[in-house]
Amino acid sequence: MNEMNWESVWNVLKWILAVLAAGFVGHFGRVLAERIIARRGRMRKGMDAGPYDSRPEEKRIKAQLKIEKKRAKAEVKRKKKEE
Repeated sequence: MNEMNWESVWNVLKWILAVLAAGFVGHFGRVLAERIIARRGRMRKGMDAGPYDSRPEEKRIKAQLKIEKKRAKAEVKRKKKEE
């Protein structure tokens, strides 16, 4: 009859290790994919709605403050240059 030799045992062990490694990679790949999807979902909820934003007034005020700051800075530069 067939007797078990180390070559056939090693061949079976290689297949078992290959299957376990594939399961390990598959499981953690799935977990990683779920985390990425959840993270993107959280990021999208926090994103602005683009041109249809519900807070256009805040953006307008922020833009005006930025323009005023630039004008003041330019005025200071101009006065410094005149001196």
